[in-house]
Amino acid sequence: MLELVPEAIEAYAAAHTTPLDPLMQELADATLREMGDRSTMLSGHVEGVFLQTIVAATGARRVLEIGMFTGFSALMMAAALPEDGRLVTCDIDPKAVEFATAYFRRSEHGRKIEVRLGPALETLKTLSGPFDVVFIDADKRNYLNYYEAALGLLAPGGTIVVDNTLWSGEVLDPKEDDARAISEFNARVRNDERVRAVLLTVRDGVTLIRRR
Repeated sequence: MLELVPEAIEAYAAAHTTPLDPLMQELADATLREMGDRSTMLSGHVEGVFLQTIVAATGARRVLEIGMFTGFSALMMAAALPEDGRLVTCDIDPKAVEFATAYFRRSEHGRKIEVRLGPALETLKTLSGPFDVVFIDADKRNYLNYYEAALGLLAPGGTIVVDNTLWSGEVLDPKEDDARAISEFNARVRNDERVRAVLLTVRDGVTLIRRR
């Protein structure tokens, strides 16, 4: 995996980002310890606080997450929601759902989270908007499908956050299917007159998309 930012700079950024609370640190450590090669899917400290800040700064009350994994990003965003806020999160992996819900039960913010187990595209057909923030971090070959479904559920002026949009730098010369899917997604968003977008070099690339 290409390091987009030098390791020392990544460490400096983490050291100067608001620390995780003990439960979130425990969740992150457990993910790295128990999820093997898949542990790289964890959003991580800096991106987690970034997502939390986006939810807080937009005044979001309803959030949709496509791709939950072990629940780290869901809990980070839920903590920024008001007491009556709601986050709906989708995942296809029962093991990940079991892992995540154990932590949701231990958090004061877990009650704001509704987990939907099953293929996300099917789940999205059952949801009603509007959502103020949508976070997409699931299978890359469906990114365009998730994006179009998310736009249909997004509030006017709402924000879509999309992870892994630099795909370890492979978008510069995509040779495998996931890299090509991300490259196609990035081009489509760049030319979509319905939105304004910025691709940030946070972690593995994060794109912020605001509906016009």
